[in-house]
Amino acid sequence: MYLLLAGTFFIIIAIYFVDWAMWKEFNPTIKFYIICNLLYNFIFYNHTLWSYDASSIVWIKHTFIEIVFSFIIIPVIIMIYLRFFPSGRKGIGYIFLWIFCFWLIEVTFSKMGYFVYDNGWNEWWSLFFNMIMFPILRLHSKKPLIAFILSVPIILILLLFFHPSLNEIK
Repeated sequence: MYLLLAGTFFIIIAIYFVDWAMWKEFNPTIKFYIICNLLYNFIFYNHTLWSYDASSIVWIKHTFIEIVFSFIIIPVIIMIYLRFFPSGRKGIGYIFLWIFCFWLIEVTFSKMGYFVYDNGWNEWWSLFFNMIMFPILRLHSKKPLIAFILSVPIILILLLFFHPSLNEIK
């Protein structure tokens, strides 16, 4: 039920806040996020750090929710985030607002049982991750190569802390 509500909410948000004439400008950053997110889901398939739980509906599993999240919700979020990004020092506060809101939504869903932490991950790691993700998304929209270069050591560091054992990798 929450997936239907979240999907509907983001479709309504997209109608009012996404400038669809700018979608080509945001498309590379959206693809960057989707590739990174799907890569996480592939590598950590048997060793998830977080997952979605919609156990009230048997056929809606983490994978289906992740597809909706990756291809509907996140593109809308990225297009709104980048569209309204302010110039100058206001950008720092804007980033922190998004970090906090994104984290607060996740923690709320976690408390409701729809978002599950596992294998050492918790809401504080998510906050830390959001503190990396939102600036990287902005950087990618302006200087994609630098964002790619910075992402590699970040991914390696996260793998050092939360690596799956070799027998957990498919």
